[in-house]
Amino acid sequence: MKKSHDCIFAGFGGQGVLSMGQILSYAAMIETKEVSWMPAYGPEMRGGTANCIVIVSDTRISSPIVTAFDSAILLNQPSLEKFEHTIKPGGLLIYETSTVIKPPTRTDIEIVPVNAMEEARKLESKQVANVLLLGVFLALRPIVATDAVLQALKKVLPSHRQHLLPMNERALARGTELVAELASVS
Repeated sequence: MKKSHDCIFAGFGGQGVLSMGQILSYAAMIETKEVSWMPAYGPEMRGGTANCIVIVSDTRISSPIVTAFDSAILLNQPSLEKFEHTIKPGGLLIYETSTVIKPPTRTDIEIVPVNAMEEARKLESKQVANVLLLGVFLALRPIVATDAVLQALKKVLPSHRQHLLPMNERALARGTELVAELASVS
């Protein structure tokens, strides 16, 4: 891994955008990396826009403010329109196909479309779509280990949701499988 990786996770409130960033941040802390997690959301609890910036680094992070990202995981059309241009050339854009009507058009970045909602439905839990996307991301950019993510899930999930750990583990694994399936098609 290079010294630092800057990510943006963005979508509607209720899609698990902030949780995705929090899980990645905790996993990086478990691996004793330097981390910054900066959430941004409107006054709405669900349905409003939300995003978070996560920086994972091997060295000190000088500022949590980032305007160009190595990777973006975008879960809706407004987020795609807002953040597609902020990805550095050669960067990675993963987007949710069920909520993005007009796909990204850039040719200088790696673009990975994923129907995470459909895949989560196949796992019988639409609530794990965000963890599935995190699995896709980490299969493409392994900035933290899967074991650290599983440990982080135990910290991030509230006590009344701990019974969902096995489902989240399956979702993380399914995200990795999807990347392997996409690679075999290419």
